[in-house]
Amino acid sequence: MDSAVVVADERAPLLPTYAAAAAAADDDEIRPWQSDHHSPPPRADDAAPNPPKIPEPSQRVASLDVFRGLTVALMILVDDAGGAFPSINHAPWFGVTLADFVMPFFLFIVGVSVALVFKKTSNKVTATKKAVIRALKLFLLGLLLQGGYFHGRHHLTYGVDIDHIRWLGILQRISIGYFLAAMSEIWLISNMLVGSPVSYVKKYYFEWIVAIILAVVYVGLLFGLYVANWEFAVPSSNSTLLSPTYGVQIENVHCGVRGSLGPPCNAVGLIDRLLLGEKHLYQNPVYKRTKECSVNSPDYGPLPPNSPGWCLAPFDPEGLLSSLMAAVTCFAGLHFGHIIVHFKGHAQRMLFWSMTSLVLLLCGFMVELVGMPFSKPLYTLSYMFLTTGVSGFLLTLIYYMIDVKQFRRPFLLLQWMGMNALIVYVMAASELFPAAIQGFYWRSPENNLVDLTESLFQTICHSKRYPWHLNVSMHLSNLSADFTASPNIFVLLYSSYD
Repeated sequence: MDSAVVVADERAPLLPTYAAAAAAADDDEIRPWQSDHHSPPPRADDAAPNPPKIPEPSQRVASLDVFRGLTVALMILVDDAGGAFPSINHAPWFGVTLADFVMPFFLFIVGVSVALVFKKTSNKVTATKKAVIRALKLFLLGLLLQGGYFHGRHHLTYGVDIDHIRWLGILQRISIGYFLAAMSEIWLISNMLVGSPVSYVKKYYFEWIVAIILAVVYVGLLFGLYVANWEFAVPSSNSTLLSPTYGVQIENVHCGVRGSLGPPCNAVGLIDRLLLGEKHLYQNPVYKRTKECSVNSPDYGPLPPNSPGWCLAPFDPEGLLSSLMAAVTCFAGLHFGHIIVHFKGHAQRMLFWSMTSLVLLLCGFMVELVGMPFSKPLYTLSYMFLTTGVSGFLLTLIYYMIDVKQFRRPFLLLQWMGMNALIVYVMAASELFPAAIQGFYWRSPENNLVDLTESLFQTICHSKRYPWHLNVSMHLSNLSADFTASPNIFVLLYSSYD
């Protein structure tokens, strides 16, 4: 990628006209940053003394980039400030906070992008290979970042014990959702033209069936699996050399229930323990901030008296079963992307988006009322409906400001972040940039720029609850660098373009 990304002119149409689409008929994929000198040459039989000027093919959907950049900025905010302000941090188990919208926003954007990329697929096998390679790259990158190889700030080492590697994580979940959405878009839609609501339904109803099947399987397993009593090992400081379990303590969790949605006895954790193993799950789950497990709830804190043993148990918030429901969010994003493809008017798009978002929101509250509460760790059906509906409304609002009213200048930074979302995630949210800076010190490891600046802010604020000031400053300085020349792996999915 060149160091300067070509951005669509504000007066250019959002999507190519039919004449432009015909001129680019030989191309099988959207070229979002295609510049003028990359345009296909005119055909010989189209030559004329004064040929009419054919509009250039559409470039990136600016509102989608801004939405993606806003999500990245929100992710950085809640990651850094969540420790100081638990009210915006992830809900301890049930409920929804600001941080709980970040993952659904990303998944929703992935679905919209997939619909735009694969709107015309001339070679299904080639498109499948591209989608598989993209998904694998993202999964492996997530495994490298969140599997335990990089120890991060305050632990300036690297390497991971394969016996304890974490197999799933944020990027791995997004890769799963992307793969399922891309395979459905490539293989399950017909080639029929859309000229009416009936033809629209006929073209995409197989994708809707797949989304419904994923949701039904999730709900069926969540409420149908029997969760027996189970046990796990935790480090112990009072073991003896004579103990056969030296260094560990076995904790028993009493369940024997079916359909529980609480932290210790749900089917989501059961499947992950059986298929992945407890050593490969996230070891610091969010339910450690519940009232049962923290005296500082909803913040982390010491265990209260007589706290249950499961407070120390591992649980992966990006588990296998919950990822099925998370993939449904990508399928909802596909529907919003299809509206961009088939409806050219701004008013039409915004009307259909708003109607769909309202239906999703109402479904979310109805499911919550009948007994399935909002829960990000479980990615419940009600949570999926709620967050997807909010995603749709937010996309409609951003689309109105950016693409309808052309109000773009104040959002240029967010648009840049959206076009380079993965590199920002890797350097900022994964703390590779602060960790790299922390590695330079004077004589003693404690005398590094990161810790010294953090101590300065703590002194100024008279509190140790504000170490996030440093991370924010590091992130802002990181964003000032030009990463637009980064390899395509850093933009391969969030933009969903080659």
